[in-house]
Amino acid sequence: MDYRPLGRTGVKVAPLCLGTFNFANPTPEDEAARMIGVALDAGINMLDTADSYTGGESERCIGRILAANGRRDEVILATKVFYPVGPGPNQGGVSRLHLVRACEAALRRLQTDAIDLLQLHRPSFDVPVDETLGALTDLVRQGKVRYIGCSTHPAWKIMEALMVSELKGYARYVSEQPPYNLLDRRIENELVPLCQSYGLAIFPWAPLAQGVLAGRYATAQDFPADSRAARRGGIYAARVTEPGIAVGQQFARLAEQAGLPPAQLALLWVKDQPGITAPIFGPRTVAQLQGVLPILDMRLSDDLRAACDALVPPGSAVVNFHNTAGWMKG
Repeated sequence: MDYRPLGRTGVKVAPLCLGTFNFANPTPEDEAARMIGVALDAGINMLDTADSYTGGESERCIGRILAANGRRDEVILATKVFYPVGPGPNQGGVSRLHLVRACEAALRRLQTDAIDLLQLHRPSFDVPVDETLGALTDLVRQGKVRYIGCSTHPAWKIMEALMVSELKGYARYVSEQPPYNLLDRRIENELVPLCQSYGLAIFPWAPLAQGVLAGRYATAQDFPADSRAARRGGIYAARVTEPGIAVGQQFARLAEQAGLPPAQLALLWVKDQPGITAPIFGPRTVAQLQGVLPILDMRLSDDLRAACDALVPPGSAVVNFHNTAGWMKG
Protein backbone atom coordinates (compact mmCIF):
# COMPACT_ATOMS: atom_id res chain seq x y z
CA MET A 1 0.00 0.00 0.00
CA ASP A 2 1.13 3.55 -0.75
CA TYR A 3 1.29 5.16 2.70
CA ARG A 4 1.33 8.94 2.57
CA PRO A 5 2.88 11.61 4.81
CA LEU A 6 0.76 13.33 7.45
CA GLY A 7 1.91 16.80 6.48
CA ARG A 8 5.47 17.51 7.64
CA THR A 9 5.28 15.24 10.70
CA GLY A 10 7.04 12.15 9.37
CA VAL A 11 3.97 10.09 10.29
CA LYS A 12 2.61 7.81 7.54
CA VAL A 13 -1.10 7.23 6.95
CA ALA A 14 -3.01 4.96 4.60
CA PRO A 15 -4.63 6.61 1.57
CA LEU A 16 -8.08 6.00 3.09
CA CYS A 17 -9.27 7.15 6.52
CA LEU A 18 -12.09 5.46 8.43
CA GLY A 19 -14.73 8.01 9.41
CA THR A 20 -16.88 7.21 12.44
CA PHE A 21 -19.79 9.64 12.07
CA ASN A 22 -22.19 6.67 12.01
CA PHE A 23 -20.80 4.94 15.11
CA ALA A 24 -23.52 4.60 17.77
CA ASN A 25 -26.11 6.07 15.38
CA PRO A 26 -27.06 4.10 13.37
CA THR A 27 -24.12 1.65 13.47
CA PRO A 28 -24.25 -0.51 16.63
CA GLU A 29 -21.08 -1.00 18.63
CA ASP A 30 -20.53 -4.63 17.69
CA GLU A 31 -20.65 -3.70 14.00
CA ALA A 32 -18.34 -0.74 14.64
CA ALA A 33 -15.86 -3.08 16.37
CA ARG A 34 -15.85 -5.42 13.38
CA MET A 35 -15.43 -2.43 11.09
CA ILE A 36 -12.36 -1.17 12.95
CA GLY A 37 -10.88 -4.66 12.88
CA VAL A 38 -11.43 -5.00 9.12
CA ALA A 39 -9.95 -1.55 8.51
CA LEU A 40 -6.82 -2.21 10.58
CA ASP A 41 -6.33 -5.63 9.01
CA ALA A 42 -6.50 -3.98 5.57
CA GLY A 43 -3.81 -1.47 6.55
CA ILE A 44 -6.03 1.55 7.22
CA ASN A 45 -4.42 3.22 10.23
CA MET A 46 -6.36 6.45 10.83
CA LEU A 47 -9.73 6.87 12.55
CA ASP A 48 -11.55 10.20 12.46
CA THR A 49 -14.24 11.22 14.93
CA ALA A 50 -15.51 14.34 16.77
CA ASP A 51 -16.84 15.18 20.21
CA SER A 52 -20.12 16.27 18.59
CA TYR A 53 -20.82 12.95 16.87
CA THR A 54 -23.88 11.45 18.57
CA GLY A 55 -23.28 13.53 21.68
CA GLY A 56 -19.84 12.02 22.26
CA GLU A 57 -21.01 8.43 21.82
CA SER A 58 -18.83 7.91 18.74
CA GLU A 59 -15.75 8.70 20.85
CA ARG A 60 -16.95 6.50 23.71
CA CYS A 61 -17.58 3.66 21.28
CA ILE A 62 -14.09 3.95 19.80
CA GLY A 63 -12.55 4.11 23.27
CA ARG A 64 -14.24 0.91 24.38
CA ILE A 65 -13.38 -0.90 21.13
CA LEU A 66 -9.68 -0.01 21.19
CA ALA A 67 -9.45 -0.84 24.89
CA ALA A 68 -10.99 -4.25 24.20
CA ASN A 69 -9.01 -5.18 21.08
CA GLY A 70 -5.68 -3.82 22.34
CA ARG A 71 -4.90 -2.13 19.01
CA ARG A 72 -4.70 1.51 20.11
CA ASP A 73 -1.04 1.79 19.09
CA GLU A 74 -1.91 0.78 15.51
CA VAL A 75 -4.18 3.80 15.12
CA ILE A 76 -3.67 7.46 14.31
CA LEU A 77 -6.61 8.69 16.38
CA ALA A 78 -8.07 11.99 15.19
CA THR A 79 -10.94 13.91 16.75
CA LYS A 80 -12.46 17.37 16.42
CA VAL A 81 -13.76 20.08 18.75
CA PHE A 82 -15.81 23.24 18.20
CA TYR A 83 -19.53 22.51 18.21
CA PRO A 84 -21.47 22.99 21.48
CA VAL A 85 -21.43 19.99 23.81
CA GLY A 86 -23.85 21.53 26.30
CA PRO A 87 -26.22 24.47 26.82
CA GLY A 88 -23.76 26.88 28.46
CA PRO A 89 -22.21 29.84 26.62
CA ASN A 90 -18.69 28.42 27.03
CA GLN A 91 -19.40 24.83 26.01
CA GLY A 92 -18.33 25.29 22.40
CA GLY A 93 -16.01 27.32 20.20
CA VAL A 94 -12.23 27.73 20.18
CA SER A 95 -11.48 29.63 23.39
CA ARG A 96 -8.74 28.37 25.71
CA LEU A 97 -11.41 27.55 28.30
CA HIS A 98 -13.39 25.32 25.97
CA LEU A 99 -10.45 23.72 24.17
CA VAL A 100 -8.81 22.55 27.40
CA ARG A 101 -12.09 21.21 28.78
CA ALA A 102 -12.99 19.58 25.46
CA CYS A 103 -9.61 17.89 25.17
CA GLU A 104 -9.81 16.48 28.70
CA ALA A 105 -13.32 15.16 28.04
CA ALA A 106 -12.29 13.59 24.72
CA LEU A 107 -9.34 11.85 26.37
CA ARG A 108 -11.71 10.30 28.90
CA ARG A 109 -14.20 9.18 26.28
CA LEU A 110 -11.49 7.76 24.01
CA GLN A 111 -9.75 6.05 26.95
CA THR A 112 -6.35 7.25 25.80
CA ASP A 113 -3.54 9.34 27.22
CA ALA A 114 -3.04 11.38 24.05
CA ILE A 115 -5.00 12.42 20.97
CA ASP A 116 -2.86 11.97 17.89
CA LEU A 117 -4.56 14.71 15.85
CA LEU A 118 -6.83 17.31 17.46
CA GLN A 119 -8.67 19.38 14.86
CA LEU A 120 -10.80 22.51 15.03
CA HIS A 121 -14.10 21.34 13.57
CA ARG A 122 -14.90 24.80 12.18
CA PRO A 123 -13.19 28.20 12.23
CA SER A 124 -14.05 31.02 14.60
CA PHE A 125 -14.13 34.61 13.41
CA ASP A 126 -14.59 36.01 16.92
CA VAL A 127 -11.70 34.51 18.88
CA PRO A 128 -8.17 35.75 18.03
CA VAL A 129 -6.16 32.96 16.45
CA ASP A 130 -3.29 33.39 18.95
CA GLU A 131 -5.71 32.59 21.81
CA THR A 132 -6.63 29.34 20.11
CA LEU A 133 -3.14 28.38 19.01
CA GLY A 134 -1.72 29.21 22.44
CA ALA A 135 -4.14 26.79 24.09
CA LEU A 136 -3.48 24.06 21.50
CA THR A 137 0.27 24.53 21.91
CA ASP A 138 -0.03 24.04 25.67
CA LEU A 139 -1.96 20.81 25.09
CA VAL A 140 0.77 19.60 22.75
CA ARG A 141 3.54 20.50 25.24
CA GLN A 142 1.65 18.72 28.01
CA GLY A 143 1.62 15.55 25.91
CA LYS A 144 -2.18 15.42 25.70
CA VAL A 145 -2.18 16.14 21.95
CA ARG A 146 0.47 15.13 19.43
CA TYR A 147 -0.53 17.20 16.38
CA ILE A 148 -3.13 19.83 15.55
CA GLY A 149 -5.18 20.52 12.45
CA CYS A 150 -8.36 22.14 11.23
CA SER A 151 -11.51 21.34 9.28
CA THR A 152 -13.59 23.30 6.77
CA HIS A 153 -11.48 26.44 7.11
CA PRO A 154 -11.02 29.06 4.39
CA ALA A 155 -7.53 29.19 2.95
CA TRP A 156 -6.84 32.64 4.43
CA LYS A 157 -7.63 31.48 7.98
CA ILE A 158 -5.17 28.61 7.62
CA MET A 159 -2.52 30.96 6.27
CA GLU A 160 -3.15 33.32 9.19
CA ALA A 161 -2.68 30.47 11.66
CA LEU A 162 0.53 29.31 9.98
CA MET A 163 1.91 32.85 10.15
CA VAL A 164 1.07 33.25 13.85
CA SER A 165 2.56 29.84 14.64
CA GLU A 166 5.76 30.87 12.88
CA LEU A 167 5.95 34.23 14.61
CA LYS A 168 5.17 33.00 18.12
CA GLY A 169 6.65 29.52 18.10
CA TYR A 170 3.25 27.88 18.50
CA ALA A 171 2.24 24.41 17.37
CA ARG A 172 1.51 24.39 13.66
CA TYR A 173 -1.44 22.94 11.77
CA VAL A 174 -0.43 19.74 10.01
CA SER A 175 -3.72 19.08 8.21
CA GLU A 176 -7.01 20.42 6.91
CA GLN A 177 -10.24 18.47 6.51
CA PRO A 178 -12.46 20.04 3.81
CA PRO A 179 -15.54 18.86 1.93
CA TYR A 180 -14.40 17.58 -1.45
CA ASN A 181 -15.89 15.39 -4.14
CA LEU A 182 -16.56 15.52 -7.88
CA LEU A 183 -19.70 17.63 -7.30
CA ASP A 184 -17.89 20.34 -5.30
CA ARG A 185 -14.31 20.95 -6.43
CA ARG A 186 -13.84 24.49 -5.14
CA ILE A 187 -10.99 23.64 -2.78
CA GLU A 188 -8.81 23.17 -5.86
CA ASN A 189 -8.74 26.93 -6.42
CA GLU A 190 -6.92 28.09 -3.26
CA LEU A 191 -6.95 25.52 -0.46
CA VAL A 192 -5.16 22.68 -2.24
CA PRO A 193 -2.32 24.90 -3.56
CA LEU A 194 -1.91 26.40 -0.07
CA CYS A 195 -1.65 22.98 1.56
CA GLN A 196 0.77 21.77 -1.08
CA SER A 197 2.98 24.84 -0.64
CA TYR A 198 3.08 24.70 3.17
CA GLY A 199 3.07 20.95 3.73
CA LEU A 200 -0.42 20.30 5.15
CA ALA A 201 -2.17 16.97 4.72
CA ILE A 202 -5.69 17.07 3.27
CA PHE A 203 -8.35 14.65 4.53
CA PRO A 204 -11.53 15.30 2.51
CA TRP A 205 -14.95 14.56 3.96
CA ALA A 206 -18.04 13.64 1.87
CA PRO A 207 -15.94 12.02 -0.91
CA LEU A 208 -19.03 10.14 -2.17
CA ALA A 209 -21.04 13.39 -2.17
CA GLN A 210 -23.15 11.89 0.63
CA GLY A 211 -24.02 8.90 -1.55
CA VAL A 212 -25.09 10.89 -4.62
CA LEU A 213 -22.05 9.62 -6.54
CA ALA A 214 -22.72 6.09 -5.28
CA GLY A 215 -26.19 6.08 -6.87
CA ARG A 216 -28.11 6.29 -3.59
CA TYR A 217 -30.67 8.86 -4.81
CA ALA A 218 -33.04 8.73 -7.77
CA THR A 219 -34.66 12.09 -7.07
CA ALA A 220 -34.13 15.05 -4.76
CA GLN A 221 -37.54 14.52 -3.15
CA ASP A 222 -37.86 10.83 -2.26
CA PHE A 223 -34.88 9.70 -0.19
CA PRO A 224 -34.14 6.05 0.67
CA ALA A 225 -35.23 5.44 4.26
CA ASP A 226 -31.73 4.45 5.39
CA SER A 227 -29.96 7.35 3.66
CA ARG A 228 -28.33 10.17 5.57
CA ALA A 229 -30.59 12.72 3.90
CA ALA A 230 -33.68 10.86 5.15
CA ARG A 231 -32.37 10.06 8.63
CA ARG A 232 -30.85 13.44 9.44
CA GLY A 233 -32.51 15.90 7.04
CA GLY A 234 -31.52 19.56 7.26
CA ILE A 235 -28.07 20.32 5.88
CA TYR A 236 -27.76 16.73 4.64
CA ALA A 237 -30.99 16.81 2.67
CA ALA A 238 -29.97 20.17 1.17
CA ARG A 239 -26.94 18.52 -0.46
CA VAL A 240 -29.12 16.20 -2.52
CA THR A 241 -30.17 18.22 -5.57
CA GLU A 242 -31.44 17.46 -9.05
CA PRO A 243 -28.30 18.87 -10.75
CA GLY A 244 -26.13 16.72 -8.48
CA ILE A 245 -28.20 13.61 -9.16
CA ALA A 246 -27.97 14.25 -12.90
CA VAL A 247 -24.18 14.32 -12.72
CA GLY A 248 -24.27 11.31 -10.40
CA GLN A 249 -26.18 9.30 -13.00
CA GLN A 250 -23.64 10.18 -15.69
CA PHE A 251 -20.89 9.28 -13.25
CA ALA A 252 -22.49 5.88 -12.58
CA ARG A 253 -22.50 5.13 -16.31
CA LEU A 254 -18.84 6.13 -16.49
CA ALA A 255 -18.03 3.81 -13.59
CA GLU A 256 -19.93 0.96 -15.24
CA GLN A 257 -17.95 1.44 -18.45
CA ALA A 258 -14.76 1.28 -16.38
CA GLY A 259 -15.90 -1.90 -14.66
CA LEU A 260 -16.04 -0.28 -11.21
CA PRO A 261 -18.82 0.26 -8.66
CA PRO A 262 -19.60 4.01 -8.52
CA ALA A 263 -18.58 4.23 -4.84
CA GLN A 264 -15.15 2.83 -5.67
CA LEU A 265 -14.61 5.28 -8.53
CA ALA A 266 -15.80 8.25 -6.44
CA LEU A 267 -13.32 7.43 -3.67
CA LEU A 268 -10.55 6.60 -6.13
CA TRP A 269 -11.04 9.95 -7.85
CA VAL A 270 -10.63 11.85 -4.56
CA LYS A 271 -7.74 9.68 -3.34
CA ASP A 272 -5.70 10.32 -6.48
CA GLN A 273 -6.31 14.05 -6.89
CA PRO A 274 -3.25 16.28 -6.46
CA GLY A 275 -2.50 17.22 -2.86
CA ILE A 276 -4.94 14.76 -1.28
CA THR A 277 -3.66 12.61 1.56
CA ALA A 278 -6.66 10.37 2.30
CA PRO A 279 -10.41 10.72 1.81
CA ILE A 280 -12.53 10.04 4.91
CA PHE A 281 -15.00 7.23 4.25
CA GLY A 282 -17.74 6.80 6.86
CA PRO A 283 -19.54 3.50 6.24
CA ARG A 284 -22.61 2.28 8.10
CA THR A 285 -21.76 -1.39 7.72
CA VAL A 286 -18.79 -3.69 7.41
CA ALA A 287 -20.02 -4.66 3.93
CA GLN A 288 -19.84 -1.03 2.79
CA LEU A 289 -16.27 -0.78 4.05
CA GLN A 290 -15.25 -4.04 2.39
CA GLY A 291 -16.75 -2.80 -0.86
CA VAL A 292 -14.26 0.07 -1.17
CA LEU A 293 -11.08 -1.57 0.14
CA PRO A 294 -9.86 -2.45 -3.39
CA ILE A 295 -9.13 1.25 -4.07
CA LEU A 296 -6.24 1.09 -1.60
CA ASP A 297 -4.15 -0.54 -4.32
CA MET A 298 -5.71 1.13 -7.37
CA ARG A 299 -4.63 4.16 -9.41
CA LEU A 300 -6.88 6.55 -11.33
CA SER A 301 -6.11 6.41 -15.05
CA ASP A 302 -5.59 9.55 -17.11
CA ASP A 303 -8.60 8.65 -19.26
CA LEU A 304 -10.90 8.35 -16.25
CA ARG A 305 -9.54 11.58 -14.79
CA ALA A 306 -10.30 13.41 -18.05
CA ALA A 307 -13.78 11.89 -18.23
CA CYS A 308 -14.53 13.08 -14.68
CA ASP A 309 -13.22 16.56 -15.53
CA ALA A 310 -15.67 16.65 -18.42
CA LEU A 311 -18.56 16.06 -16.00
CA VAL A 312 -17.54 18.79 -13.53
CA PRO A 313 -14.62 21.03 -14.56
CA PRO A 314 -11.73 21.58 -12.14
CA GLY A 315 -12.38 24.19 -9.46
CA SER A 316 -16.13 24.32 -10.05
CA ALA A 317 -19.21 22.97 -8.24
CA VAL A 318 -22.72 21.80 -9.06
CA VAL A 319 -23.70 21.19 -5.42
CA ASN A 320 -22.76 23.19 -2.32
CA PHE A 321 -21.00 20.90 0.16
CA HIS A 322 -19.74 23.93 2.07
CA ASN A 323 -23.28 24.57 3.33
CA THR A 324 -22.11 24.28 6.94
CA ALA A 325 -19.47 26.97 6.33
CA GLY A 326 -20.92 30.44 6.72
CA TRP A 327 -17.80 31.96 5.18
CA MET A 328 -18.37 30.31 1.78
CA LYS A 329 -20.46 32.52 -0.50
CA GLY A 330 -22.62 30.38 -2.77
